[in-house]
Amino acid sequence: MTRDVGLFGPDSVTWKLHREPILLLGGLRSLYLQALHPRAVAGVAQNSGYRADPWGRLMRTSAYVETVIYGSTGEVAEASTRLRRLHAKMSAVDPRTGDRFRIDEPELLRWVHVAEVESFLSTAVQAGLRLTEDEIDGYYTEQLRAAELVGLDPSTVPGTAAEVERYYARMRPELGLTKDGAETALFLTVPPPPTGWGGRAVRLGLTLGPPRWAYLGVASTAIGLLPAWARKMYGGLGWPTTDLAARLSARSLRALLAAVLAALPAQYRVPPARRAALQRATQS
Repeated sequence: MTRDVGLFGPDSVTWKLHREPILLLGGLRSLYLQALHPRAVAGVAQNSGYRADPWGRLMRTSAYVETVIYGSTGEVAEASTRLRRLHAKMSAVDPRTGDRFRIDEPELLRWVHVAEVESFLSTAVQAGLRLTEDEIDGYYTEQLRAAELVGLDPSTVPGTAAEVERYYARMRPELGLTKDGAETALFLTVPPPPTGWGGRAVRLGLTLGPPRWAYLGVASTAIGLLPAWARKMYGGLGWPTTDLAARLSARSLRALLAAVLAALPAQYRVPPARRAALQRATQS
């Protein structure tokens, strides 16, 4: 039987990076970063049900990422085809110009892709994951396959750390905090409890109690991990001390997650998608 390890495989930098639970924090960082692109955030605000069902949208997005990383060839093809068909039906209006645009424009897809993969990588490294420069570039290069899935020409997507840095420098004049961006950032920082919790959320203290304050700490860390220029767009500080505080917070959170996972039964330590991928990888 031929092994089907999907786009990457056990020897890839991608599998090494995505086994880190701290990437959940990276995902949140990427959303703050994506919200600084006026058209990208307008497209989300006008097409997404994230306000009505934020946790459901988060789960669907996470499921897609997991499929791309760990899915079989067939699963990846099916998920990407479904996503591209969905995006092809959507458009939005630029609040600054009044122009209608498709949300699958290459410029927007490229921004979302780069913000996501750079956030995953940057968060893991700042949280203490050791990667060589070659591995860092290798991750960006491997992720060109994910960019192609959403309809991008890989040759137009940054594929190394230096190319990502130049891309951000080129994009900065086009970025800024709009009304949609500010509302999205506030929503990310103070989200409602999951649907159906109702009064139970109040009893558990999820409105102002310890869980809420803990989440605010996570959100603050995600913002602190943003590049200094992005923090400034949100009205924050670009000081090196902010970078240091966020890095220490991320490392503490990574250590906490490792301790929690170590205390769980073995069957719960590895996510189902990764476990299935590892099983396929060992088939002969």
